[in-house]
Amino acid sequence: QVQLAESGGGSVQAGDSLTLSCAATGSTVRYTMAWFRQAPGKERSFVGGISWDGNGSNYADSLSGRFEISRDNNKEKQVLQMNNRKPEDTAVYYCAGRNGRTPYPKPYDYRYWGQGTQVTVYS
Repeated sequence: QVQLAESGGGSVQAGDSLTLSCAATGSTVRYTMAWFRQAPGKERSFVGGISWDGNGSNYADSLSGRFEISRDNNKEKQVLQMNNRKPEDTAVYYCAGRNGRTPYPKPYDYRYWGQGTQVTVYS
């Protein structure tokens, strides 16, 4: 059984950077990992994902270039680096995992979820 836990959320000023981490209990070395976010009153949406070996990643089109995902399988950890934050990035950010090679963009493709961490960006 895999359990995921996010950390690193908080309040930042627009333009600043923020790094979120996702630590796994249980082996995720063969799992594709992803980040989603959910703003108040909106559906959960795909931020980006990374393949099990770290060699492939994809991002939501609107976020490409500002966000970067990396992983360290030795430490069972993945990281979301968010740069040039904007107020519209305010949301609860979730780490998710699925047994497979491809980081699909739909929440229903993922079996394992963290509890979420709040990120607030103020102007």
